[in-house]
Amino acid sequence: MTATQKNNQVTNIDAVVIGAGFSGLYMLYRLREAGFSTRVYEAADGVGGVWYWNRYPGARCDSESIYYNYTFSEELYKEWTWTSRYPEQPEILRYLNFVADKFDLRRDIQFNTRIKSAYYDDDSNRWHIRTEDGESVSAKYFITGVGCISTANIPSIKGLDNFEGEWYHTGHWPHEKVDFTGKRVGIIGNGSSGVQAIPVIAKEAAHLTVFQRTPQYSTPAKNNPYTEEFIRQAKENFHEMKKEVRASLGGLPIPINNQSALEDSPEERRKAYEKAWEAGGARILFAYNDLLANEEANETASEFIRSKIRETVKDPETAEKLSPTYYYGTKRAIIDTDYFETYNRPNVSLVDIKKAPIQEITAKGIRTADSEYELDAIVFATGYDGMTGSLFKIDIRGKDDVSLKDKWVNGSETRTYLGIATAGFPNMFMITGPESPSVLGNMPVAIEQHVEWVMDCINYLREKNIEIIEAKVEAEEAWSKHCGELADSTLYTKAESWYTGANIPGKARGFQIYVGGYGPYRDKCDEVANKGYEGFSLMSSSKTTVR
Repeated sequence: MTATQKNNQVTNIDAVVIGAGFSGLYMLYRLREAGFSTRVYEAADGVGGVWYWNRYPGARCDSESIYYNYTFSEELYKEWTWTSRYPEQPEILRYLNFVADKFDLRRDIQFNTRIKSAYYDDDSNRWHIRTEDGESVSAKYFITGVGCISTANIPSIKGLDNFEGEWYHTGHWPHEKVDFTGKRVGIIGNGSSGVQAIPVIAKEAAHLTVFQRTPQYSTPAKNNPYTEEFIRQAKENFHEMKKEVRASLGGLPIPINNQSALEDSPEERRKAYEKAWEAGGARILFAYNDLLANEEANETASEFIRSKIRETVKDPETAEKLSPTYYYGTKRAIIDTDYFETYNRPNVSLVDIKKAPIQEITAKGIRTADSEYELDAIVFATGYDGMTGSLFKIDIRGKDDVSLKDKWVNGSETRTYLGIATAGFPNMFMITGPESPSVLGNMPVAIEQHVEWVMDCINYLREKNIEIIEAKVEAEEAWSKHCGELADSTLYTKAESWYTGANIPGKARGFQIYVGGYGPYRDKCDEVANKGYEGFSLMSSSKTTVR
């Protein structure tokens, strides 16, 4: 068969899923178990999604491992054993490969394949998906599992092509080890990936120069290996744990102190924050119930962390540069291992590029407004085009050939219903899409909820002989308004972060995340389903409206 003949052939299946990370693997499993012919397309040559690509030094999960996994199968949960509280990237990738092997998922995944376009055909009521290689497939359901933070943001800095050394992005790290021994390394960015990479690279490089635009709050992970007894108890507690994480606000069974920070005396607050600091992780956020809603309360937590930075970093000037002034928690709540301690090393320098911006990358290094730094390697820890970036990389077109990018006005007018569907795009489902809780918590819990809701919906459509489901305009407008009102009642919208798109030059600002919490969101989705998918138009094959 010639390439032309292959490209002219169209495969007809029930569902196409984009991505083979946590979302795509579970969606494939559920669809296949229900008897739907399914194909998953994955750009990488293996499963893992973001954990396939994020291989940078120090890459580690910031949710505790015993909760950062699937809970749909008790057998799966008990067969796998995590080694430590916060697992490193290789271990998470091994876990996802273990899942793929256990359920024989690879036979329905097409690797090394990028999707170029997906358009909805009004006449046939089907989605037509085309790969970059020209292959075509027709599917009744089009499901995106592309991830909220999977599209790397490589900043457009003058002169990068002229650099004579090597450069890397934390989101697309080489599979082989990068050896920084004896090298002068510059790292741009100190978000989560930068905070994880900086201490590791500093131990290897001859000199590490950190180019910081905005300092970050970070709390110690307090990582530790698990004992056999702890693992045994965790596995015995499976059902209770599953119930707790699914009902929780952030997918973690950590109780929130139902009290304002302002109700305690300074001494009592200090004790509460010290206890959370010593417990490790981002538990300071759970110390009081108003840290993300009340500016004065937030300042008490922010100042506590700044005091820890001043205690840790020996040089007062460096400590001041590392001390943030925005509201704690309104950017991603970062956890670390020896991040602030690293600035006490003699081979580490900190450059404030908000004060002296980068002018260009030269053949020999980086030139800022007031100096030039000779480097052998540059690491971009500049994050991702979050929430909409991965969706916009595909030319997705709904009814009347309207593109998703145009409908959402390049992200400035993003509108969804429940973060799962959007009007004008029938039979399309987004796993952890914009305006769902997604990244504000432990992602596997959010993913499982979405996959299970989508699967229940598709099963309902099959049982009722319904061919088309589409979000109603008024339903998505009401949901988007509700999401905006919730966000505006918090401090999230008062910070510049990748949550709001502030890390991408020219990107429209907006907060496209539901802040009401995983548990309440699950209840709302269940309510919609229990009312016969209220807010959706349901149509038969003849396009007769069923409801």
